Amino acid sequence: MSVTRAPETASSLQLCRLMRPDDANIVGNVHGGIILKMIEEAGCIVGTRHCNTQNGDRCLAALVRVEKTEFLCPVFIGEVAHVTADITYTSKHSLEVQVKVMAENILTGAKKLANKAALWYVPCSLKNVEKITEVPPIKYASEEKEEEGRKRYEAQKMERLETKARIEEVVPPPPSPEQHTVGFSQSSLIHLVGPSDCTLHDYVHGGVTMKLMDEVAGIVAARHCNTNIVTASVDAINFHRKIKKGCVVTVTGRLTFVSNKSMEIEVLVDASSLVQEDKGKYRAVSAFFTFISLDKENKPLPVPPLKIDGEEEQRRFEEGKARYLQSKAKRLADKERQQ
Repeated sequence: MSVTRAPETASSLQLCRLMRPDDANIVGNVHGGIILKMIEEAGCIVGTRHCNTQNGDRCLAALVRVEKTEFLCPVFIGEVAHVTADITYTSKHSLEVQVKVMAENILTGAKKLANKAALWYVPCSLKNVEKITEVPPIKYASEEKEEEGRKRYEAQKMERLETKARIEEVVPPPPSPEQHTVGFSQSSLIHLVGPSDCTLHDYVHGGVTMKLMDEVAGIVAARHCNTNIVTASVDAINFHRKIKKGCVVTVTGRLTFVSNKSMEIEVLVDASSLVQEDKGKYRAVSAFFTFISLDKENKPLPVPPLKIDGEEEQRRFEEGKARYLQSKAKRLADKERQQ
């Protein structure tokens, strides 16, 4: 992977990388988790560079939230992904990084916008990981841009607090569950955090966690519809607590809502220490992933209906339906504005 930085500023960066067979599924679509990991790497680099442009403690930008991320078109083996990251807002102790991913066909030169995302980071001191250092301010193109950024900052801050207040429990699926039920496709992945997963602080990279979450969500989607599936979007990912090297993480995915052509999957990441059992298991990350089913020509297929069992599943289904309708209305409004 190559890294390019604009010479006049530390707040802009570009990564590019050739997509290889081990980045993709069996039909050649690059996994959404690979794209998310590249996005987070770009955000971490540009955020860390910016926060170390001032005197004081050296620090590392730690991911705390990823806003809703749309996968606009699939990326394939052999294409080059160009990831551009720009810092668009800074508060006293956090910064927003907006990232775009362009996919280039190097045989024809054709390029397409594959993904765009907004990430929030906080700078953690290398001397004391619990210490959040101050973020150097950036220059805005106008007062309106600064005000727009401030509104995004206040909105994500409120949503993070609301998410912390509604921690969902993971219920094991029943024995021999019926096909197309929540329990039938619910899946878990257990991963021991090693040195290659971690930052200089010995805490897990946000991109590593997101890749694991996408893998589990993909398994859930594939089990439900038994076809080729791809990530369509990711709702806001909230990083509640850090995960340290040596922890065991359990990543669990379960269906919450199914429309005619999409599946919403709740993914929960719990962590526990192998050597400090007294600390117990804790919720580290949570998010909702949306997947779609594709035929051999990469066209959307109908998704089997989800069979609901019990009040809790019905509640989660209704909440997922509300998110689906809200997202659909926003897409239509954005499309009208562009016309």
